Amino acid sequence: MSKAPASVTFRNVSKRYGLVTAVDDVSFTIEPGTLVTLLGPSGCGKTTTLRLIAGLEMASEGEILIGGADVTRLSAADRDVSMVFQSYALFPHMSVIENVAYGPTVQGLPKARAREMAAEKIAVVGLAGLENRSPSELSGGQQQRVAVARALVLEPQVLLFDEPLSNLDAKLRRRVREDIRALQQDLNLTVAYVTHDQEEALAVSDRIIVMSNARIAQTGTPRELYEQPADLFVADFIGDANILDGVLEEERGDRGLVRLGSIQLELARRGAKKGPVKLAVRPDALAITTVANGRASVEGVIEHSSYLGRSLEYRVSSPLGELFVVDNGRAAVHAPGSKIQVGFSESGIVVLPN
Repeated sequence: MSKAPASVTFRNVSKRYGLVTAVDDVSFTIEPGTLVTLLGPSGCGKTTTLRLIAGLEMASEGEILIGGADVTRLSAADRDVSMVFQSYALFPHMSVIENVAYGPTVQGLPKARAREMAAEKIAVVGLAGLENRSPSELSGGQQQRVAVARALVLEPQVLLFDEPLSNLDAKLRRRVREDIRALQQDLNLTVAYVTHDQEEALAVSDRIIVMSNARIAQTGTPRELYEQPADLFVADFIGDANILDGVLEEERGDRGLVRLGSIQLELARRGAKKGPVKLAVRPDALAITTVANGRASVEGVIEHSSYLGRSLEYRVSSPLGELFVVDNGRAAVHAPGSKIQVGFSESGIVVLPN
């Protein structure tokens, strides 16, 4: 890429459609050369935020800057960004190279130069040799790469992805997300990426912006969001969690003694004071055994089990409430109705700030 990557900054940006607020007073910065994912459930405002970066929607309030320049009132055509859509939007009657060369041609470049630029980007995305195929002759993963090459050919300051993997099967999805991440790092691109798939977000992102009800719930690295969720929504949305009621019985500096039913655990307090607290317990912080593990286990009954190849998932009724447990050991399958013990590990259990 000949251009330096640019930052993207939102300052108190809101977008309203009549009485509906789709994006509500949102502020963030995407640093140059990083991949930041906008993550959240359907209707949370993430796609509208992406379209505001692209200039496909205009902000009702606030400022949008790209590379430090105010683009708030600029149209999509006047912003140096390219977008890869969920549908890929390839022209079916054009070959791969014609699809990729379309942008430079429309911008008035000579046909030979446009094809030269297109061939270069087709090679970058690993499709050299397929230039003359039509989109219908390509697999879903190859079509996705053509869409990426078409977005890259204009060498934008910022590249935008809107749910780019949703049309692919699970195996291909993993491969293509690795390709997108490798490309972003190799070319030092600034990327804003929208998905509702938390595993995808954890896998590709430098940082994640979790959105809920048109606002930002939390921003951080994948690890920060998983290990230190800011609230119940983030804990539950990122990586699944059992949300349990506990009592912080004793403050010990920045740690505390927490009682969870008959179990006592020493955990980071995260600002919580003595009294009732909510705990996020990751499914893999729990282990199913047939023998009691001293103080750190409770009795339970298997309600449901699912064999998923790489792991076993269980729904267990217990004195603490219903527990969701993931067993990556794939030991013996416990049948519904079995009486078991659920052991608690201290890693993977987080006190949620009050």
